[in-house]
Amino acid sequence: MVAPPDNDVIWARSLQHSHNGSPGLGGVSLGVRDGEVLAVTGPRGSGKTTLLHCLSGQLVPQQGEVWFNSVPIHTMGPRLREQLRRDRFGWIAAEPQLVPELTTWENAALPLLLRGVSHRAAKKAATEWLERLDIGMLAKKRPHSLLQAQRQRISVARALTASPSVIFADEPTATLHRPERAQLLRTLTTAARSHGITVVIATHDAEVAALADRAVSLLDGRRVTTVALPAVSDTEGRSACSLSV
Repeated sequence: MVAPPDNDVIWARSLQHSHNGSPGLGGVSLGVRDGEVLAVTGPRGSGKTTLLHCLSGQLVPQQGEVWFNSVPIHTMGPRLREQLRRDRFGWIAAEPQLVPELTTWENAALPLLLRGVSHRAAKKAATEWLERLDIGMLAKKRPHSLLQAQRQRISVARALTASPSVIFADEPTATLHRPERAQLLRTLTTAARSHGITVVIATHDAEVAALADRAVSLLDGRRVTTVALPAVSDTEGRSACSLSV
């Protein structure tokens, strides 16, 4: 194994993974710099989610290496990878993954509570982010009584409350309308840059990718030089690409 460059917080080399015989990743390599907002672009089914799962330690690639701060994730056992995700990573999915029995602030504070942070300190940190996301007034409500956009803001607050080194966002605006997408993304990217948090966003939306510092493109599980992404409203748009060298 060769250690990654010092300025890469996440570094992956030659990742290969298949799902029940169907290719997911076919030799993908990339580096993510510390504090960078990176967009992983490509049409649906291009391998974006599989890549994020490998980078975040949720999935061990069948071949290849994944490093976080010069520590090899791909050689860790399940318990160490779970601890890494809890302590250093945040995750935002396309659909809000909230605990229905918990209130808004409890959902946002959950990563801190799982780490053993005091109830009072966890609530304070969560409430501050809920206020920044304009949902502080919903702190005592439960997910079933909230709108989809409000639930997704809770997911963002939960990721930021944990003060992670890296946030992985898998199509975080896929279920939102245009104004809600813009507000959520501005908050996430602004907060990440001001707090030095690295963000890796998987998206098939050109407007989302445009907010990143840099973009890498996937098609059929491989890195390509360009992918022409349609706007979300253009559901019939086709993606054009050329293979990278």
